Amino acid sequence: MAVLAAGALVWGLAAAPALADSTRDQQWPLQAYQADTKVWPISQGDGVTVAVIDTGTQADHQDLTGQVLPGADFSGDQTDGRVDKDGHGTGMASLIAGHGHGDQAQDGVMGLAPKAKILPVRIALASAGDVQAGPDSKFPDALRYAVDHGAKVVNMSFGGPMRTSPDDRAAVSYAMAHDVVLVAATGNLGSVVSYPAAFPGVVAVGAIDRQGNVWDHSNRGPETTLVAPGVGITSAGNKSATDYRYANGTSDATAYVSAIAALVRSKYPALSAGQVIRRMITSAAAPPDHSQVPNDRYGYGIASPSKALAPNPAVDNGPKDNPLLTRVESQGAPDSSSPAPVPQATGGSHGGSTLWLYGAGGGVLVLIVLGVTFLIRRANRRPAAAAPAAPNGVPAPGAYPPPYPPQQPYPPQQPHQAPYPPQHHDPRS
Repeated sequence: MAVLAAGALVWGLAAAPALADSTRDQQWPLQAYQADTKVWPISQGDGVTVAVIDTGTQADHQDLTGQVLPGADFSGDQTDGRVDKDGHGTGMASLIAGHGHGDQAQDGVMGLAPKAKILPVRIALASAGDVQAGPDSKFPDALRYAVDHGAKVVNMSFGGPMRTSPDDRAAVSYAMAHDVVLVAATGNLGSVVSYPAAFPGVVAVGAIDRQGNVWDHSNRGPETTLVAPGVGITSAGNKSATDYRYANGTSDATAYVSAIAALVRSKYPALSAGQVIRRMITSAAAPPDHSQVPNDRYGYGIASPSKALAPNPAVDNGPKDNPLLTRVESQGAPDSSSPAPVPQATGGSHGGSTLWLYGAGGGVLVLIVLGVTFLIRRANRRPAAAAPAAPNGVPAPGAYPPPYPPQQPYPPQQPHQAPYPPQHHDPRS
């Protein structure tokens, strides 16, 4: 068990509850976060709506009943967002606000913010799995819808060619102007941080494993804000009301950070979105290698729900603005001269607005039927080359906004060890 210095977060596994079923036993992030003793007695996300812009959310899943509000469908189908033909969106929703089932809710998937509500906003997404991309994702419309319908946190576990889109940028700015916390996945190509995560002001989330090591497919760069559990994650599936899935990816890590934002917004409703973000980045736990933060791999560190919820008058009485708005885009803003090329995900494109899923296609995908057997599938991955590192692994001055209050210095960065073994591949791709 590794003890992480910043925030005094103990990153390791406690014993699972004796009454928990096998699905709950697999939710190692809840054990690592000691959710039942250090998080839920303080906040469970009551009164907060989290929009999940994704493939929809299967509202009749046994761990999500009553949690999913009527939403919207921008994929071209006539639904209210409470239908999911892929399972990705359902998985993300369950990690945020699943409530489990059975005696004392000891079975199934429990979200980190189990009393938050999910606003499903369905858009056309493509993945290495079953989802076919639509000709127009309508991401700007989807994001504005989420903001206009009460979402205080928006989860975006996908990426696409948005860097030069003025409509996409305008929608992100609209959400921030309306005091919404935007959380997005850095991506699963082992390359540069993708969009919308790379937009200034968005909380860009990478994935770590059980030991706190960055997953080797997790995208990295100066936009990385936080990391969270994203390897070996069990979540709800869409095949039936009792279906479960098992995956690696920054999608799942993003859902956990969205849940932390919901916990904070519930406990401290008077805080601005910027102050919520400051709480998360100033309370993050240090990397297990004690590398100086912020850095390209960990951002400000490992997101910690218990520490983000702890009293923090320095932040609460401090600036209300979003500390990530001044963050530099490593790929270059649209008006920059000679911007860096944007790597595209494998699997093909169906138009300039195509978006790609991050999570299920990012590593291992297993569909679990409760009480029966496990069906294991591995999704195809062809990681792109990693972005060049800055000297000594430390980003150039100005690459990050200064934390508030200032963080304590850490020992020099140690050589990084590959944290995850090679993956098998899915023959579907």
